[in-house]
Amino acid sequence: MDEDIEQFTREELITEIKKLRAGIRTHRDSSKHELCWHHPQLWNLLPEKIAPQLAVPAWPQFMRGCLHYRESLDIQLANAPRVNEEYDGTSTNQDDQ
Repeated sequence: MDEDIEQFTREELITEIKKLRAGIRTHRDSSKHELCWHHPQLWNLLPEKIAPQLAVPAWPQFMRGCLHYRESLDIQLANAPRVNEEYDGTSTNQDDQ
């Protein structure tokens, strides 16, 4: 699957690494309501262009998953600032869906 990189020149490898690092940083730096969205732009950094076979949970299971995820943030990021901003529908990652 990754045989293509064996043919890359040094310069092409550096360009690819910088592109991947930028994508990872964008994902890492997601904050506030952006944390709730999946990030297909990260998947698009891969050379194989396939449509992911996503399964979407029904609402009750989805909401329980959201609560579990938010609870995990309290544990993993206990000292992160908390905000009271409401979701306004203009999240940049929402536009990618």
